[in-house]
Amino acid sequence: MTNATNQPPVMKILDAQDKELMTVRKIEREGNALIIRGKIFGAMPMVAKLTPTQARAALRLLDWRTILFLLTMLFRRG
Repeated sequence: MTNATNQPPVMKILDAQDKELMTVRKIEREGNALIIRGKIFGAMPMVAKLTPTQARAALRLLDWRTILFLLTMLFRRG
């Protein structure tokens, strides 16, 4: 019998209608990049790479209110 505690951790990214867009199974470092492994729409395997240049570009998309929200997000109820 499979128990929920025996399942590997996953993170789901949802769309505006709470439908699953992507399931992230692993995030790991590869050199100076962050590698994200998972599946899109529950079926198509995907490997994404986040470089330092693109991480800096992502930070420029955030305003101060969103940065504060991100810092407190882990402590909010889901």
